[in-house]
Amino acid sequence: MGYNQTELGEIMDKSLRTIQKYETGEIEIPLSVISQLADVLGTTNSYILGFDGEPPTVHSMADIMNYLFNMEQVSGLEFTVDVKRPPRNKEWSCALTFNGKSKEAQFNADMCLFLEEWESRRDDVRSYGLSQSEYRKWKEKTLDYYASTLVDCIEPQDLPTAERIQKRKEYLNRLVEEQQQ
Repeated sequence: MGYNQTELGEIMDKSLRTIQKYETGEIEIPLSVISQLADVLGTTNSYILGFDGEPPTVHSMADIMNYLFNMEQVSGLEFTVDVKRPPRNKEWSCALTFNGKSKEAQFNADMCLFLEEWESRRDDVRSYGLSQSEYRKWKEKTLDYYASTLVDCIEPQDLPTAERIQKRKEYLNRLVEEQQQ
């Protein structure tokens, strides 16, 4: 916007030194100040926090499937794919399931909390209890909150055939042991 530190400080009712400390990382910027800064600069909290907030482009089913493949690589996020289909089940349905109590998957609890709240908000919109603008505000606030939670993505590597076969045997033995208990 072309403001220097002094001008920005005056607009935000902060001292020059405080603005300098924010900029250099000497002090942590409170979320309320990030919101104020976003308003002054005509942007969003997410953008200030380094998340561009732009939704990913989705043009095809392949784009959606690629996002799911990418989720497999997120360290600290584990999920199962539950498939129910005829003739064993009346309906044909599929779901991603995150165990929110998993000790090995540090992001699963956050994912469960998010999905629970998301479904509640979606239901509120469908039942006309929440406006689209209120929904967008909740969405932006949620993205702001998680924008600084970085994840590592790990590309799985192929194992040598002998090692893969050995691990497969160990896996099958564990399944047999679990069923016998």
